[in-house]
Amino acid sequence: MKLHIKLILCTVLGGIALNSCSTKKDAFVNRNWHALNTKYNTLYNGNIAFDEGREELNLNYKDDYWEILPIERLEVTEDIKLDSEDNNPNFIIAEEKATKAIQKHSMDIKDVERNPQTDEAFLLLGKARYFDQRYMPALEAFNYIIKKYNYSDKLNEAHIWREKVNIRLENEELAIKNLKRLLKYEQLSDQEYADTRAMIAQAYINEKVLDTAVQNLKIASHYTKKNPEKGRYYYIIGQLYNRLGHKDSANYAFNKVIELNRRSPRVYMINAEIQKLRNTEITSENSEEILEYLTDLQENRENRPFLDKIYRQMAEYYLDRENDSLAVVYFNKSLRATQNEPKLNALNYENLAVYHFDRNEYKLAGAYYDSVVSNLEENTKRYRRTKKKLDNLEDVIKYEDIAHRTDSIISLYNLPLAERTAYFEEHIAKLKAAKEAAAKKEERRLAAGFAQFAKSKGGKENKGKFYFYNLTSLGYGKNDFVQRWGKRTLEDDWRWSDKRRVLPQEVAGNATVSNDSLGTVTDEENFSVDYYLDRVPTDVAVIDSLKGERNFANYQLGLIYKEKFKENLLAAEKLEKVLDADPEERLVLPSKYNLYKIYEEEGSPLLASMKQDILQNHGDSRYAEIILNPRAVLEDDADSPEARYAALYRLYRQQEYLKTITGAEENIEKYTGDPIVPKFEMLKANAIGRLNGFKAFEEALNYVALTYPNNPEGKKAETMVAEQLPKLAVKEFSTELGSTGTGNWKVVFPFRRSNDEIAKRVKKELEDAIIDLRYKNKVSKDIYTLEDQFVVVHGFKSKDYALGFAELIKFNKDYRIENENFVILSTNYKIIQVHKNLQEYKSQILTPKP
Repeated sequence: MKLHIKLILCTVLGGIALNSCSTKKDAFVNRNWHALNTKYNTLYNGNIAFDEGREELNLNYKDDYWEILPIERLEVTEDIKLDSEDNNPNFIIAEEKATKAIQKHSMDIKDVERNPQTDEAFLLLGKARYFDQRYMPALEAFNYIIKKYNYSDKLNEAHIWREKVNIRLENEELAIKNLKRLLKYEQLSDQEYADTRAMIAQAYINEKVLDTAVQNLKIASHYTKKNPEKGRYYYIIGQLYNRLGHKDSANYAFNKVIELNRRSPRVYMINAEIQKLRNTEITSENSEEILEYLTDLQENRENRPFLDKIYRQMAEYYLDRENDSLAVVYFNKSLRATQNEPKLNALNYENLAVYHFDRNEYKLAGAYYDSVVSNLEENTKRYRRTKKKLDNLEDVIKYEDIAHRTDSIISLYNLPLAERTAYFEEHIAKLKAAKEAAAKKEERRLAAGFAQFAKSKGGKENKGKFYFYNLTSLGYGKNDFVQRWGKRTLEDDWRWSDKRRVLPQEVAGNATVSNDSLGTVTDEENFSVDYYLDRVPTDVAVIDSLKGERNFANYQLGLIYKEKFKENLLAAEKLEKVLDADPEERLVLPSKYNLYKIYEEEGSPLLASMKQDILQNHGDSRYAEIILNPRAVLEDDADSPEARYAALYRLYRQQEYLKTITGAEENIEKYTGDPIVPKFEMLKANAIGRLNGFKAFEEALNYVALTYPNNPEGKKAETMVAEQLPKLAVKEFSTELGSTGTGNWKVVFPFRRSNDEIAKRVKKELEDAIIDLRYKNKVSKDIYTLEDQFVVVHGFKSKDYALGFAELIKFNKDYRIENENFVILSTNYKIIQVHKNLQEYKSQILTPKP
C-alpha cells in the first residue's frame, strides 16, 4: 500500500513539473518556474561571465592622460564588427547565456511576455554585444526592450545603453535628443540620472561643445554613487577646463579628485596632482614649496607605479628653473621608469634631443629624435614634422662631421713638428692610462668574483685541480690572453702578426683617432708617435682640398640652420667661418648675402657694413640688385631664375644639349647659393648623359647627389644612382640573328651634325613616304654625340618588316631614299644611345661572322 501511494505521488509531482516547463501556458507555477531558472541559473552564469569580461577590460585598458579621457573606459577600434569572431570569450559566454535564457525561458503569450526576467536577458545580450563592439546587434537588443517591455524596471537603463551605442556610431545629435527626452519624461534613479548626464557630456565632448559638457559632467559627478566614477568625472572636468583655458577652475576640479584619495583609483589622483602643478606658475616665492611637494610625491611608496610621470614633472620643474643638467637626469629617470607610455617617451626623448642640439651634440640629438619618431603614430602631423627635423639633422650630422674632421687635420698640419709630437704623446699617454685603468678594473672585478666563488661549494670542489678545471686560474688565464692578444676568433693561424685588434674610438683634444680614420691597429702602432705623425698629410694640395671641404660643409650648415631650423645665430657663426677661411669664389657672395639677411632679421649692427661690402665689391651681381631694389628684381619675371630654368628646359626637350649644358653652367655661376641651383645642376647632368653617355652621366649624377644631399634634386640623384644606373649599365647587345624575331624594331639613318639640312630633308621624305604607304610608324631626329645624329623610323613589329621598309624606300621610284641605314632592335638602340658604342654594335651584330 505504501509503495502504491509513493508511485501515485511521484507521478503527480512529475506531471506538475513537466507541466510547469511549458512556456505556452500562463500559470503561476509556469511563470515562477521559468523566472527562477532564468534568474538563478542561466542569467546568473551569464552575469558572472559578463562581470569577468568587464574586469578584464578594465585591467587591460590603458587611459591616455595626454588627451581628454572618455567617460567610459573601453578600448575602441575603428572597425564596426558584425559577428563575434575573435572577441572576448567572457562576453561570448554572456551572450550565449542570455540567448539561452530567451530561447528556453521566454513566455511570449498573446504578445505579452509573462517571464519577468526576459527583459534582463535582452539587456545582458545587448551589453555583451556592446562591449564586443558589435554595435548594430547591440542596438537591436536594446530597441527590442524599449518597444516590447514598456512596463519593465530596466526600461530606463535600456534607453541609456541604446544612446551609448548611438554615440559609438557617431550619432551624437540623436543621442543628445533621446537622452534629453529621457530626462524630461521619465522618473530616473540617482545613478540613472548620473549615467544619462554623463552620456550627454560624452556626446558634447565629441561635438567639441566643451562648456556644455562640463555642466553635464558636474551634475553627473554630484548624483553618481560610485566613487571611481566620481573621480573620473572630476578629472575630465579639469581636463575640459584646461582646454577652455580656465586653469583656476581646472585646479579646483583636480583638487576634488585629490580629496577622494583612496576612494577613487590612485591613477586619477596622481595625474590630478601633476596637472595641478602644470597649471601653477613657478615663482621665486613658491619654488621651494613646489619642489618639496614633488619630492614628497616621489618618495611616497604608493606612487611607485607612477614614477615615470612624477620624474617628468620634476624634469620640467628644473627646466623651468634653468637647471638643465638636473632636468636631463630626471628625463632619463622618467624613461627608465616608463610603463609602456609612447607619448610620455616621445616627450622625454624630444626634450633630450633639444638639449643636445642646443649644445651642438648633433649625433646624440639625432639618436634622440629617432627615438621620438619610433614612439609616435605614423601619418600624424607631429610624426611628419619630427621626421622632417630628423632628416634635416642627418644632413647637419654629416656636414658637422666633415667640418670637425677636416678642421682637426688642418689644425694638426699647421702645428710645428715639436707641438705636433707633443700632442700625440699626450694622446698616447691618455690611451695608456685608459687601458691600465680598464685592466685594473677588470682585474678587481675578476678577483672579487673568484674570491666569492672560492667561498662557495663549487669553488671548494675545484680547488687544487688541473688548470682547466680550476675556475679561478682559468679566469685569470682568459683575462691575460685578452689583454695580450685581444679578442681573436677561433681559426687557424690566429697568432699571425697581421691579425689586427679592433679598438674603441678614442678622442683626444681636438682630433679624433678612430677605426674609420686609422683602420684597425695593433698595440704597437696605437702607442707609436711615428704612426700618427705619418698619417698627418703634408701635401699642400691635400690640405687645400680639405679646406675646400670644410668651407663647403660650413656653408651648407649655415643654410640648413637658417632655412630649416631658423637658428640664425648658429647660421651666422658658420657663414662667418666660411668668410674667415679664404673660401673659393663661388661661396663668397652667397655667404655674404645670407649673412646680410640674418643681420637684417636679427637687427644686427653689422647689417650696414655687410650691405656696403656687397654693393661695393659685388655691385654687378643679382644680390646687389635685390638689396637696392627688391621689388623691381622680383617682378622681373622674364629674367628670374625660374624663367631661365624654364627656357633651358625647353632647349633640353628640343635636344639642344650643348646649349643646355653651357646655359646651366652660366646660371649656376650667376645664382650660386640660390635654392634653384640644384635644379640647374640636375638639368645639366641629364643633358650631359644624353650627349656624352653613361660614364659622364654617372659622374654628373654622383656630383649632384654628393653636393646637394639635403635638396630634393640631390635625393633624387642619389636614388637614380642606386636604382636606375645599375639598369642602364648593361652593355651586352641582344642577338638579332635570323629574320623572324619579333619585337620593336627601328630603321636608323646616321648623319653628321654638320649635315643637318640633309638630315632634315630625309626626315621629311620619310614622313611623306609613311603617309603615302599608310603606315603608322613615327619618325624622329635624335642627337647621338656632338658630331653625329640619327634620323630614326620607329615601330616595326619585326626585323623583316624593318628591312622590307628600308628596301622599299630605296628602290621604289616614288621615293628613292638611298641614304646609308641599318636596322636595329629597340633594346640595342637604347644601349648605343646610353653607352655611345655604335662601332662596337656594328662589329658585334651587323658584321657577318666568318
